[in-house]
Amino acid sequence: MKKILFLFSFLAIVSCKKEVKKISDLESDTSTTEAETSSKTKTNDYATNVYWGDTHFHTAISGDAFGAGTRLTPEDSYRLAIGEKIKSNTGQDVQLKRPLDFLAISDHAEGFGWFNELAKGNPIVMDDPKAKEWYDLLQKGEEGAAKLAVEIPYALANNSLPSTATDPKIIVPQFTSSWHEYTATAEKYNNPGKFTTIIAYEWTSVPGGNNLHRNIMFRDNKDKTDQILPFSALQSEDPEKLWEFLKNYEEKTGGRALAIPHNGNLSGGLMFSPNDHEGNPIDADYVAKRNKWEPLYEIMQIKGAGETHPLISTKDEFANYGITGWDQGNLTLDILTTPEQRKYQYARKALLDGMIYENKLGTNPFKFGLVGGTDTHTAIVSGDEDNWWGKHTTSEPSPERVGEITKELNGETRYGWHYLAGGYSAVWATENTRTALWDAMKRKETYGTTGTRIKLRFFGGYNFSNSDLEGEDYAMKAYEKGVTMGGNLAHSEKAPQFLIHAVKDPNWANLDRIQVIKGWIENGKGKEKIYDVEWAGDRKIDNDGKLPSVGNTVDLKTGKYANTIGAIELKTVWTDPEFDPNQNAFYYVRVLEIPSPTWQLYDVVKYKIKDVPKDAPMFQQERAWSSPIWYNPEK
Repeated sequence: MKKILFLFSFLAIVSCKKEVKKISDLESDTSTTEAETSSKTKTNDYATNVYWGDTHFHTAISGDAFGAGTRLTPEDSYRLAIGEKIKSNTGQDVQLKRPLDFLAISDHAEGFGWFNELAKGNPIVMDDPKAKEWYDLLQKGEEGAAKLAVEIPYALANNSLPSTATDPKIIVPQFTSSWHEYTATAEKYNNPGKFTTIIAYEWTSVPGGNNLHRNIMFRDNKDKTDQILPFSALQSEDPEKLWEFLKNYEEKTGGRALAIPHNGNLSGGLMFSPNDHEGNPIDADYVAKRNKWEPLYEIMQIKGAGETHPLISTKDEFANYGITGWDQGNLTLDILTTPEQRKYQYARKALLDGMIYENKLGTNPFKFGLVGGTDTHTAIVSGDEDNWWGKHTTSEPSPERVGEITKELNGETRYGWHYLAGGYSAVWATENTRTALWDAMKRKETYGTTGTRIKLRFFGGYNFSNSDLEGEDYAMKAYEKGVTMGGNLAHSEKAPQFLIHAVKDPNWANLDRIQVIKGWIENGKGKEKIYDVEWAGDRKIDNDGKLPSVGNTVDLKTGKYANTIGAIELKTVWTDPEFDPNQNAFYYVRVLEIPSPTWQLYDVVKYKIKDVPKDAPMFQQERAWSSPIWYNPEK
């Protein structure tokens, strides 16, 4: 495959590390240190608000979205995100029930700008038989779109785009023009303090059909991002080459960037593999670079949840969420998942492995915080079950989308009902601006949800008490006495305490429980345990250590549920009862709601569907996952 060679000249600069003492310092710092997440703050320096957005999102600029029939543009998407009503790709009215605070449109770098020219019939672009064939299919309406919906994503996944999409003399001018228009639209809709647009794109590496995708988030405005063209997987499918590009970007522009991997569940075991892209065991250089450039991981999106798997976390009764349909093979279903591959596909196991690497190599390559995204390819951002607009145009609201077959290969089938509604990213920041949101992401003061807007606080320390949860200013006290999600606890002989506060989404279901997931290293091996630490009602832990179910009010005939069970808020200060000061450990919070309807049930009721797939979920317990807090006995 011919690779695109973009020629950039980069300035060499040296960044100096400094100890960070408060969030306001973090927002101007250009390095990563442990002190970033274990420092104390002043009264006016802590993150006062949580902001809701999507960090994974596609419009017609993305080739696979375009091939499937999406024609909505970034401008359409921004208008929708701020609350305006627009027309969907299938001509339906669409409007969010609640606007977002920020949006990162992350269109694929591969073929960026080329598909627009294809649609226009640019003769230079069509100077390739395959490109001309695709153009002719575009003229055939639905018949051609159905074929393109298969061919274009396959070409993208296998680096087999037409030659005119990879020829530097053709693609660079188109890419440059399209990229500058893309960043200009982001600037147009960026409204600091009210709505933030984060300039972003997706690097879409799929070696052998294995998902290694990363979304790139820039801290910067158009003046800096226009100095480069996004690095694509057509140039290299090796993540280390991407990290080199990010390093060069920062040196050239003085800007900042980070990468967010997603869908390790479809990576064929490569996302958190013990080997690098060339198959060599990862070394100290690799782990240091991954730690620097990838501070976050997307735990939730339309193509499945990435927390863990029931065959890995065998004692976790809630480990099966978002697994069905997405655990049998890689992205393209060319490779079926083996038990050995599965070990390197999920976040919780990676968090455990990261601490083992830290003990061996001095750095934790998987020390990431958590976010959520949609990965919609309709240009319509919506993670709400009762207002979901699909993955592709074929899964915009219709009676057929539940039973739609989306892929059949190697004896496996993916159906429309396998899709989740996607998730959202929650970011605790000092203000709703690009710099503040990006800095919060860098320090991992973030959490991911299944689309619900649970408000979650999570702090760790050694001097908390229940009285610290009292008063509206409790968070300020918690910042002063401990560290927040994404932070690091210093060595202590005293067991750590965790201050946790969750408030229900005011527009959705009540809360069931708060859980703390602990992972630790014992005799060189990773272990995990789930603690129920606070819950609704008068339930009691049984003799087997299990908390009884909260119940279920979902009516399968009407698609309604009742908040007559569960709690509006849950809060506690919890102390680790099995703490060993000599063991590496991480802790993160999982908050579960009471059962509520899925988008599949809403469709069944709305369209009066009779032939319902027997395994399609009609209800679920939506949830939020905090970024972890780490304990290292040597630091």
